Amino acid sequence: MTTSPAATENRTKRSSTVRTGEASGDRLRLSVYDMLVGPIATPRVFFYRETLDGEALRASLGRVLRDFPVLSGRMQKDPDGGLSVLCNDAGVRFVETYASGPMPDHGPLRTAKKGIERYLSVVLPFWVVDRDTPLFTVKLTHMKGGGSVLGFMMNHAVADGTSYMRFLESWSREHRGLDHPAAPHFDREVIAALAVPSADGARTGGAHLTVTGRGRKSAFVSRLLLASAGGVTTVTTRFSAAELAAMKDAATADLAGTQRWVSTNDALTAHLWKVLGTLRGRPDTASERLGLIADFRPFVSGVVPDAYWGNAITNTRPGMTAAELRSRSLGEVASAVRAGYAENTKERIGEEVAFLDAEREAGRFPRVMTTMALDSFDSTIALNNWSKLPFYDIDFGTGAPFWYDFPSIPIPWTVHIAPTPPDQDGGRDVYMALPRAQVRTLRERERSWAGRFHRYAGSGEPFPLTF
Repeated sequence: MTTSPAATENRTKRSSTVRTGEASGDRLRLSVYDMLVGPIATPRVFFYRETLDGEALRASLGRVLRDFPVLSGRMQKDPDGGLSVLCNDAGVRFVETYASGPMPDHGPLRTAKKGIERYLSVVLPFWVVDRDTPLFTVKLTHMKGGGSVLGFMMNHAVADGTSYMRFLESWSREHRGLDHPAAPHFDREVIAALAVPSADGARTGGAHLTVTGRGRKSAFVSRLLLASAGGVTTVTTRFSAAELAAMKDAATADLAGTQRWVSTNDALTAHLWKVLGTLRGRPDTASERLGLIADFRPFVSGVVPDAYWGNAITNTRPGMTAAELRSRSLGEVASAVRAGYAENTKERIGEEVAFLDAEREAGRFPRVMTTMALDSFDSTIALNNWSKLPFYDIDFGTGAPFWYDFPSIPIPWTVHIAPTPPDQDGGRDVYMALPRAQVRTLRERERSWAGRFHRYAGSGEPFPLTF
């Protein structure tokens, strides 16, 4: 491992580049799923009660990067317009700094959304390709009086959430001298090998991928910029393990005698869809869609290995009218959620890969977008379930983080479900990015709406909504 100090090093801030000292020079051509998300960076921030050792973190990072050479490489454009990563060991940016204030007591009642960017070493998405821009950055902030914050930014074009956390888990285990998870599999050919034409020979993206016109994509970007300027607020709340169990019991009772089974996450997803559908208050005949973001590795096992390190994310969009969403039982809606996930068959993924390959070959790939994203301002609620990711297993020798957070999402009607810390015994923290009008409604009748979200909590006060 080599660490090169940067010119910004001083008494309160040290910026360095961490390298392995081993450059293979391999060029990894990114898959169509990598290119679909684009070279944006995804942030993660972890809060620790105890102070972390920056020098030891840099050393263990340099060691683990030998197994993840993509992260210390640089992104380049291919002659045909595709993207590749040159594994040249150009390095990872590591910033260590000291805060003037104490560690805030973050949690679901006091999230870290406001001002969270100060814990991140930010890279600009349009300053990545064919530039000396790191694909992974680390910022270690030591708080006054003890405790540290670790902020990460990883380029989404090289890894999805599962791969992201696999790397952090490997790093934390390397830091503690423990065995790692299975060695990562980087070969993007396993994605290309999935491609099969649809049954009728047509290459289409199905109902959730579309080739946009310039006007439609520009309109979407404009709405996104307006939303990021303050039109969207993240609302957070926590569901206890007992509450989730009651929710699943209610959904299961609704389906008695039907031979249909739903999981706890299906029940929670259905409940959130119903409550948010009521909050939207759309006309009875309006179409309501739920964008279910899913890791497709389990659906194509045997072709794409579990240890595949890259992007393996798709989505399906079960739907019904607004009236149906409001009137159907929790069990019926949970069953629709379960059926939506079941659409992720090997055949459907293969058709999707064939469509994306064809669009890349035709030079239209920059205009491909998910319908889920395009409809996010209107008819679709997008849900990303992270509850099985090991956020609270990232221990760098001083114990697990007490809180995990990320910056606010500017896309409205986006929901993230995350695990709770171990002492909460299997609950879920839910983050909902909502438009200004609906946030105003929640604030004006907060007690009533908290009761709707937590109708399965039993007696006592429902968990508050945090804005």
